[in-house]
This record gives sequence, structure tokens and C-alpha cells, in this order.
Amino acid sequence: MSSAITGTAVDVAAVNGESERDAGVEHGADLLAFTEAIMRGEPATLERERLRQVLSPEGFVDAAALIGAFNVVDRVADATGIPLDPAMEAMSRDVRDELGLARFASAANTVAL
Repeated sequence: MSSAITGTAVDVAAVNGESERDAGVEHGADLLAFTEAIMRGEPATLERERLRQVLSPEGFVDAAALIGAFNVVDRVADATGIPLDPAMEAMSRDVRDELGLARFASAANTVAL
């Protein structure tokens, strides 16, 4: 939605590791590398330092906090079986299809409208 508001073309498929592209986001390649390392449980030392060189200290903290917050919220929702509400299901359908999110077991918690 933010890309539509700003008129920026964003390649959301980059989050699936399907390319080395920056996804159309400033410092996108560095943000994706850092996120991937964190999500794999790696120390992310190289990726962290590379990201700290291109972001402000506040920007780096924001990026790290966003990764942590999304990880927690997503895992809680999956673990408790919370389905998407109808409005979010409708708004996110195209992106979920593009990313192939139905391949994950937790997708069974949301019934398509």
C-alpha cells in the first residue's frame, strides 16, 4: 500500500529470495540480506555492519525492531490459528498470491472469501 501511495514500484517477490535485487526499496538488498540472516538464526555480523553503514542509527534500530515485531506477531498468529479478518484477506489477496503464501501450513487458518 505504501508503494502505491508514493508511486514507487516495489518487487515484493524479492522477499522470497528469488533475486538479488533491491526490491525497489532504498538499501533494499542490504535490508533483505540482514532480514534473511536474522530469520535463519545466523549471527548476521557482516549484514548488520553493511546495513549500519548505509542507515542512520535510528533507521537501523527501526529496521531491527520491525524484523523482531513482525516475527513475533506472525508467530503468535500462526501458533494460535488466528485467521485473517475478511477485510485484510481481501486487501492482501494479490500480494499473498504473488508470494505464494498458501504453501505455508498456517494458510489453512484463513478461508478465502
